[in-house]
This record gives sequence, structure tokens and C-alpha cells, in this order.
Amino acid sequence: MSPPLELFVPGRVCLFGEHSDWAGGWRRANPALDPGRALLVGTDQGLHAWVQQAPGVLRLLATDPSGAPGPRFELPMQPQALLAAARAGGFDSYVAGTAYRVLERHPGVGGVDIHNHRTDLPVKKGLSSSAAACVLTVRAFDRLYDLGLSRAEEMDLAYRGETTTPSRCGRLDQGCAYGSQPVAMDFDGDRLEVRPLPVGATMCMVLVDLRGRKDTHRILAELNACYPFGDSAVARGVQRALGPENLRITTDAMDALAAGDARRLGALMVEAQALFDRWVAPGCPGELEAPALHRALNHPSLQPHILGGKGVGSQGDGTAQLLCRDAEAQQRVVGIVEAELGMGVLRLTIPASKGEAAQ
Repeated sequence: MSPPLELFVPGRVCLFGEHSDWAGGWRRANPALDPGRALLVGTDQGLHAWVQQAPGVLRLLATDPSGAPGPRFELPMQPQALLAAARAGGFDSYVAGTAYRVLERHPGVGGVDIHNHRTDLPVKKGLSSSAAACVLTVRAFDRLYDLGLSRAEEMDLAYRGETTTPSRCGRLDQGCAYGSQPVAMDFDGDRLEVRPLPVGATMCMVLVDLRGRKDTHRILAELNACYPFGDSAVARGVQRALGPENLRITTDAMDALAAGDARRLGALMVEAQALFDRWVAPGCPGELEAPALHRALNHPSLQPHILGGKGVGSQGDGTAQLLCRDAEAQQRVVGIVEAELGMGVLRLTIPASKGEAAQ
């Protein structure tokens, strides 16, 4: 048997445009709605795994962020067994659901052994740890069985795999497949377009684990109730924020990234959060008030070192992103968040594009 392959799949940070994937999907029912658009980039952290062929079985040994290994999970590579495990929920379900979709599209594949030996990505924090598991599974099959999948096919299978489970993720989560390359994702009904984004200068960020609680299922359910036709003032506000206002903000943010204008990018984060608080938060009262998020964004000691910040993912008290003035400021922000706020931190560096893309 050949030696294992080493794979790494990061999480993803939605820099701008949270919720716009499913909101843009509502154009299937109401073409008067605006398309959605999100800008995202992979985290520096993720899932590290050794993978190799395992004839006839799907095998998983996963490690949680604390370093503790979970129980070994093994199933026959048979559609009924994979589908049953996918529908049961839990981390294993993401791997099983994705394997089911791969087998459905590529019936000739054999099994895989996935040893997720290190996880340095927090789970349930809006950083797409579940999507990372699905992309990792697709990539394992692709590399081990020479499937020749394009990035778009990889993302599609990962999305179909995750939605085979009880999870109801949006299509932007699988953007983690692009790794450290920032991308714009446009959502128009069933159509998805992905574009790599140039970055004119290195951006230094800090992701803050707010150590709060949020109910993502409730957030998604109540905001989706504002579609497709906007039958109340609150619903029309949600549609305004996730539609035309989001397109305006993301257009400006793409220009700021390309120009390497960190100050402008930070100001747009502040503006995007203010719009979210004004128009979207009323769509899920209580859950999106997010006191821990606003405490972090407005903490006085941080202000000299950051250019702006906003919530991440579905928003709520999961994770915040802070854009720092430079690498030295990034280090200071890490210390302040840990010492004064008692919150967790992850560093994120978005490197400048090479060659003509950064010019």
C-alpha cells in the first residue's frame, strides 16, 4: 500500500456578505430580489489529515481542537450505510454524507482512510469547520482515485455532502476550498460564480472567539422567513441589507482589497456592521443583538490598533474579525483580547497577490 497523503483544508472567514448566499438563492422564487455576493478567504487554521485508500470501507479517526482523538468511525462503502450515517448528524455525518455523494457521482471509487491527526480550527464559531470536513473528504477521494475534479466540482460535491446531513449550510461555506486565495462568490438563484480577488498589500487580522452562545438554526430560520416577498418593514429591511446595500459594500471592498487600502477596508467593515445591526438584526431579535460581539468591536484599548471590524458568519456571539493597522498592531491586539477581554484569538494574514494582480 502506498504511503498516506498529507492534506490540509482551512476554515473560511466571510469578510463581507454573510447570509447573501441563501438570500441570493431566493431569486428562484422572486426575481425582483438582488443577487447575493460574499467575499471570503481561508483561515490560517484548519483540518490536517493523512489519507490513503481503504478498500471497501470509509474510515475516520478525528482529533478535536483540544488534541483529544475521537472514536474511530468505520462504515462499508455502500450507499445505504453512508446515507444512514449522514442523516444521523454529528461530525462523522459530514464525512459520510460527502462520501455518499462522491460514490453517487463516481460509482467506481473505493474506500478511504482519513486520519485527521490535528485540528487547530475552532468548531461552531462561524468558520466553516463542517464545510472543511466535507472538502477534505472530497479532496481525499479526488487525490487517491485521480478523479480530476475541478475546484467548482470539489465545492459542489462538498456542498451536496453537507446538505445530505441535518445541516443546512449555505453555498459560501465551501469557499474554504480556495485556501488563502480571497474570492468573491456571486449567488443568483441556482447560479454560483467564483472569482479570485487580487490583494494589493498584506492585510493583518485577528479573529476573536467571543466565547458566547448563539443559535445558528434560529438565526437562519427567522431571517429566511423574511423572504421571498418582504411582507413587513422588518423583512424589507433585511432584504435591503442583504441585497443592494451588500452589493454596494462588496463592490467597494473589492476595490479596496485590490488597491491594498487597509484603511478603506476597515471603514467598510464598520459600515457593514452598522447596516447589519440596523436592518438585519431586527429580523432575529435577541439572538443578533450580540453583546459580546459589540463589546469586542468597541473595546477602548483596541481602537488605536485596529482599522475596523465586524461579525463573522451568521453573526451573533460566535466570532469577530478585526483588521489591524499592521503586523505589530496585530500582536498588540492579540494581547489585549486575551488579557482584557478574556476571549480566544486566531491570527489571519491575507498575503498580497504576486505579480500583476497586485498592481
